[in-house]
This record gives sequence, C-alpha cells and structure tokens, in this order.
Amino acid sequence: MRWENLTDSDHAPAADPALFGADAVVTRTVDTPEFRGITFHEVRARSILNRVPGASRMPFEWTVNPYRGCSHACVYCFARKSHSYLDLDTGLGFDSQIVVKVNAPELLRRQLASRRWQGEHVAMGTNVDCYQRAEGRYRLMPGIITALAERANPFSILTKGTLVLRDLDLLTRAARVTDVGISVSVGFTDPELWRTVEPGAPAPERRLDVVRTLGEHGIGCGVLMAPVVPFLGDEPAQLRATVRAIAAAGATSVTPLVLHLRPGAREWFMAWLGQHHPHLVRRYRRLYAEGAYAPKWYQRRITGQVHALAQEYGIGPTLPGTPRRIERAEPADTPSTTEPVQLSLM
Repeated sequence: MRWENLTDSDHAPAADPALFGADAVVTRTVDTPEFRGITFHEVRARSILNRVPGASRMPFEWTVNPYRGCSHACVYCFARKSHSYLDLDTGLGFDSQIVVKVNAPELLRRQLASRRWQGEHVAMGTNVDCYQRAEGRYRLMPGIITALAERANPFSILTKGTLVLRDLDLLTRAARVTDVGISVSVGFTDPELWRTVEPGAPAPERRLDVVRTLGEHGIGCGVLMAPVVPFLGDEPAQLRATVRAIAAAGATSVTPLVLHLRPGAREWFMAWLGQHHPHLVRRYRRLYAEGAYAPKWYQRRITGQVHALAQEYGIGPTLPGTPRRIERAEPADTPSTTEPVQLSLM
C-alpha cells in the first residue's frame, strides 16, 4: 500500500509531505455481525484539516474526513477513486477496507489552535460518510464536534447515517456558539433501488426519520436529494414521491443533484448497471459521453421539476451562498431580532 502518498488533501494524491507512514498503520478485523467482512486500518494522521482544491465545484474550502472508505457501499460514490491512492481496491475494497484516523479529535484540536487558522467553515461528510458504521465503534465525531465548538468554529455535516442522532446534545450545544449546518442525503425513496445501489446505508425512510427527529428538537435539517439516478429514479412520479416524503419529514430545504460518475466510481457503477440493468448501459454511455456529469439540459430539467415540487409541498430549494444552520439559542432576557439563515452544502 502506498500509505506514504496520503497527503493533506483527500482529493488528489501527492508524495510529500505524507499524512502518515506505513509504520503508523494498525490493521484490525472485528468478528461481530455488524462489522463482519470489514477490515479497519487504524492510522495516526499528521494532518486532519484538508484544503479543497481550487478547481473543485464544492462551495467550501476546508474539510475534515476521519475515515477513508465507506461501508455504505454506494455503487456511485465518487470517493472510490481515493482508495486507489493507497493501492486499495476501489470496488469491494472501498466498501470493506476502512481507514480510520484514530487521532482525528486531538489533531483537530491542535490544528484549530494554530495562529495560522482563521476559523473558516469546516465541512464534514463530503468525501465519505463520517457517520458510517465504523463511527459506532471508534466514536471520533463527538471529539471532533467538541473541538470545533470549543473554538466556536462554524461547521456542517452531510450524512446518510442515523448515528448522527447519538450526538444530538453535542450539536445543540455547538449551535449556541457557532453556525452549524446539518443535511441528510436522500436521493430517492424507492426501496428496490436503495437495496441495490446503497446496500450498506440506512433505508431512505430511516434517514427521513433523522430529519424529522432533528426538527422536533429545534434543529433545522435540509435534504440533499442526491443522487437522482437517470432512468431509474427520475420519473415524475418518483420525483414527486421523494419530494413529498422529504416535505413530510419537515426538511427545511431540498437540493437536487443528478448522479455524476467520476473515474473510479464510473467503472464500478457501470459494472453494477450491466449486471442489474443491462438494457440501460447504452443509454448511460450516451448520457455521460462528455464526462463525469450528465448534460446541462438534463440537470436543468431535473432541477426544475424538483424545485416546482418543493414549492408545491411547501419547501424551497437552498439558495446559493446562504447557510443552512441550526438556530442559535438566544439569552433568556434578550429578544431575538434576526431570522434564522440557511447554509448550502452543495
């Protein structure tokens, strides 16, 4: 494994400086039902705040990713390519060979205390899910949230994991001192599509229960409707069912994102498509002939349909550049004079 090639960016390989060396890796297998078939590579990272490349489409500059690889096993996951940087398999290996940065909370606390750190927004769950199954074992997120809250550092979380509810109290306390945004990813509600395309992730209805529970505790939660899967989840009736369910869960916003197929994910997804829906292979090759993204006309069509449905059901799209956040608690003797603002993750 090329562990020495893992640098301070989770988006591209480089040789120097290394985040950790091969002598810092401890490999473990856990023989319990929830972790059967999964291997954990425990590492002590040298850096945890990752700067997003300038060419990225992401609307944030810094990320924290305590894990690499993801047991959600989503066949379309764009982060699969990052496993190849370590000479790990981007298919089944990505699903079952999980790199765990066991010192992430203490390292983050130290980096946030640096004079060079300016308190910029930190996004989590943007590469692999920080609330995937491994988090139940390693419990890195409570320390990470606490470190950010201690510095009143704004942050956001995007997840498919129901485990985020474990940290509800921590998130509520953090929101009293800084801007906190939470979004849940639900691209469709079709149970058959979920079982094959997201086999390790919680069911869509369970994720919407997270949205509902957060709302009941005063935490506004948006939904990233991603991915909308062409020819499998994009029929008008399917889009309507998904937006209706999102609205019923009390989401503060819904933001559609059409499936994109970057190298690494593209090969794995197309192999899955050939096995489960061979009649669609040619259509996909045409639709994605220009690269990783579906044509603009298709993206605009889906976006327009979802936004119209959201308006019909009483929720709106997230506006670019506006934060989706938990409303801060006001002091008991001070009346609130501002409306809550909303934070866009995608």
